[in-house]
Amino acid sequence: MNGFLVIDKPGGMTSRDVVNRVQKWFPRKTKIGHTGTLDPLATGVLVICIGAATRLADYVQRMSKSYTSRFRLGATSTTDDADGEITKSPIANIPTREQIENELESFLGTIEQVPPTFSALKVEGQRAHDLARRGNEVKLEARSVRIDAIRMQAYEWPYLDLEVECGKGTYIRSVARDLGAKLGCGGLVQTLRRTQIGPFRAEQGTNVDTHPNDVKLLPLTAALPEMPGVQISKEEEQRFRQGQAIAGAETNQLRDNPVEEWAVLSATGELIGIGELRQGLIRPTLVISS
Repeated sequence: MNGFLVIDKPGGMTSRDVVNRVQKWFPRKTKIGHTGTLDPLATGVLVICIGAATRLADYVQRMSKSYTSRFRLGATSTTDDADGEITKSPIANIPTREQIENELESFLGTIEQVPPTFSALKVEGQRAHDLARRGNEVKLEARSVRIDAIRMQAYEWPYLDLEVECGKGTYIRSVARDLGAKLGCGGLVQTLRRTQIGPFRAEQGTNVDTHPNDVKLLPLTAALPEMPGVQISKEEEQRFRQGQAIAGAETNQLRDNPVEEWAVLSATGELIGIGELRQGLIRPTLVISS
């Protein structure tokens, strides 16, 4: 009961709703968590961690993400998406395709982005969306986020279809809001679908109504697709699990490798932890319980 489950989240459900549904598929007291909230309006990839996979959630959260989204220009929303209270904006001139493409370029790279007021971020210990729903003023500080690509797929006023590739913590709702502000017409997210997180793709997604017998978990190594691995013996595995540094079966070939972090695998290829390679020894930084 250790591994990752890719759910193709339907619209209208919160990420917590999905976790609650998935919990019924596994024995009681099984550790279960997700690796990045999707708004109720959004659909697509939600990576669920089962059992020991919860120890690797941070590695999945760091992965690049891909989205497809339809923006509605000419309007704003209290939530920056179609689920909020929408206000139409007065438009002097409808922006051209060229104007939009020029403004989209300003979002590329590492930028400062203010998260939506209605978000799961905490303000003085409380969720921002809870404070906002109670009518409290919510001020969120700008954060550095990374946007690797924004590709325009279609544009027919007031709808703009985009593909976005970005890093951890990027809000597509904020992109819609800020693009609308730059264009002077307002903007919000009409639809949003997460198509990929690292190697986890929407095509792998399990439906929330799937029968438990049909659920198949991806291995723990799926969280470490670019991390080099070293396979060790049974004796070395025992020492590694006890927190001791080991030489590893292949480290003589890897002593000069500049990569410090290694996935440590058992003799049968199962992930037993992560270690740092220093001075020819692999020192445990994370150990998966046997």
